[in-house]
Amino acid sequence: MSYAPFDLGGKVAVVFGGTSGIGRAIAHGLAEAGADVVPTSRRPEHVETAAFEIEERGRRTLRVTSDVQDRNSVREVLAAAVRTFEKVDILVNSAGRTLRVPTEDVSEDDWEDVIGTNLTGTLRACQIFGRHMLERGHGRIINIASLSSFVALTEVAAYSASKAAVASLTKSLAVEWARRGVNVNAIAPGVFRTSLNRHLLDDTERGRELLLRTPMARFGKVEELAGAAVFLASDASSFVTGEIIAVDGGFLASGVNN
Repeated sequence: MSYAPFDLGGKVAVVFGGTSGIGRAIAHGLAEAGADVVPTSRRPEHVETAAFEIEERGRRTLRVTSDVQDRNSVREVLAAAVRTFEKVDILVNSAGRTLRVPTEDVSEDDWEDVIGTNLTGTLRACQIFGRHMLERGHGRIINIASLSSFVALTEVAAYSASKAAVASLTKSLAVEWARRGVNVNAIAPGVFRTSLNRHLLDDTERGRELLLRTPMARFGKVEELAGAAVFLASDASSFVTGEIIAVDGGFLASGVNN
């Protein structure tokens, strides 16, 4: 039998924030690599559409909503997946929120909402699904970091703080769980136009500056994140943990482009 390290056949993945944008593209990529995939988010109509898309790719799925700010909700997703599939091998934490406002004007409620979704929601899912994986002695966790895990982007302090912390959390969990069979990594997307950020990019000075600073001179397509996710979910990454892989068109490598 040939060795197929990128084959996810027989694996089960749960993707929080998997019904739109980056999470949806990753869910599609995991399904196309052979995994059964549960894309989940808060809105039932989005879950229904995303689940149908997984089934179109010939994979099994579930229709279950979730709110990463609600611990019981996250637990219910795990319970539903285990009831149906008996296990979860892969967790992707892609639920997120951004907010652009001058930092001196950020309300504590908005700050806590962004941190609660992006950071604490990621921790919550890692704890709940990680315990299941640790008990089985195997698992792959993929968190979603950001360019702002590494560099400052103006007027998104709450988002940037949350994503810097996601990168740190990823490394901490990787070290703690490395000898127990669970690999924890993150993907740091560059500038990808999604429903979450398009109002910040379309025909704005910010969008033009981001394009100028990206050597490939274009925004990424969310489908271009699927390869990194499949790699991190697969046996091909068996000796990779604690890494934040940038998929950014060269942004973080760049100094002067012109």
